[in-house]
Amino acid sequence: MLSLRTLFLNHLAQTSDAPISLEIEKAEGSYLYDTQGKTYIDLISGISVSNTGHRHPDVLAAIKEQLEKYLHVMVYGEYILSPQVLLAKFMTELLPEKLNSVYFVNSGSEAVEGAVKLAKRYTGKTEIISFKNAYHGSTQGALSFMGNEEMKIAFRPLLPDVRFNRFNNIEDIESVSSKTACVLIEPIQGEAGVRIADKKFFTILRKKCDENNVLLIFDEIQTGGGRTGSMFYFEQCGIVPDILLLAKGIGGGMPLGAFVANKKIMDAFISNPVLGHITTFGGHPVSCAAALANLKIINDEKLFEKASEKEKIFHSLLSSSKIKEIRSQGLMMAVQLETFKQVSDVIAYCKIQGVITDWFLFCDSALRIAPPLTISDDEITFSCKVINDGIEKCC
Repeated sequence: MLSLRTLFLNHLAQTSDAPISLEIEKAEGSYLYDTQGKTYIDLISGISVSNTGHRHPDVLAAIKEQLEKYLHVMVYGEYILSPQVLLAKFMTELLPEKLNSVYFVNSGSEAVEGAVKLAKRYTGKTEIISFKNAYHGSTQGALSFMGNEEMKIAFRPLLPDVRFNRFNNIEDIESVSSKTACVLIEPIQGEAGVRIADKKFFTILRKKCDENNVLLIFDEIQTGGGRTGSMFYFEQCGIVPDILLLAKGIGGGMPLGAFVANKKIMDAFISNPVLGHITTFGGHPVSCAAALANLKIINDEKLFEKASEKEKIFHSLLSSSKIKEIRSQGLMMAVQLETFKQVSDVIAYCKIQGVITDWFLFCDSALRIAPPLTISDDEITFSCKVINDGIEKCC
């Protein structure tokens, strides 16, 4: 009989010629367990997804309770489903008053697609401004806004009327004009290797958008859900976006995305044409039930504050002299080395020692650290020792 690994390689669509290929049997808290009984500390939490850890008991309880009631019953927005309504209510209570209407989708890419459609429909304009080294997903619309030509040249032609500014460059803000429908931006560039903009940059960008009736879209798909030291990173930027994008860490491990705007803006989807944006499985009742439990844990236990505290522990313990720089905001961290080979070798070493880390799509010379917000001090201490040892041995 063929092994599961062989079946995986033969029949599951592959995205690279070197998948990690861990055969996972169980996950709990900060840990993954393979079929051989080996334990791994998960320092990437499914790429910023499992913010409350794997299989948090409150999240599991919410899933089980909803399973006893119903699964999918109708396309999004037609029936009144309590998991969707209660989640939307809780989310908007956490947000500023102007962000009071939620559209649930299945993923981050879908949140990007829906939000940009909304911006074009509401403003009647077509120009989209994104940023160099931006990552917003892999669907064709989202790919159009990716600020890396190497990743998208093979899939052209893509959407027209998209221009790219330099991230955190105030001079480039002048390109925002009355022809612009929206500015789409990650407030912290994730796949570029955790690049953080100055607060002044956001203040000037917000003002320029207001002057030209341009919608400002914040892609908080990686930063939202408490990872950066606040529930949403825009709270630290001193401004409020017109549309907020969320996914990854809000679902508690279940697939869920959302874009949030003012109801006046969101209502543009109601007519001309009717059903201006539709989805079959967006806001699945089980995902929404899990997300509500997940966000309540993050909010009630102030896990976003603990993320900042644990960030300091990582900084104090990652002590190898061969680390060039650590860029971080909360538990969204990049440990900068010299080359991709060094990073690849350290990742392989850490895996053998029972610690899972990764690299960044547009910054392959840095290690990614984005553990569950619930990671313990002891787990951080062990992980940092492994990483330090790996860097010393491999670099």
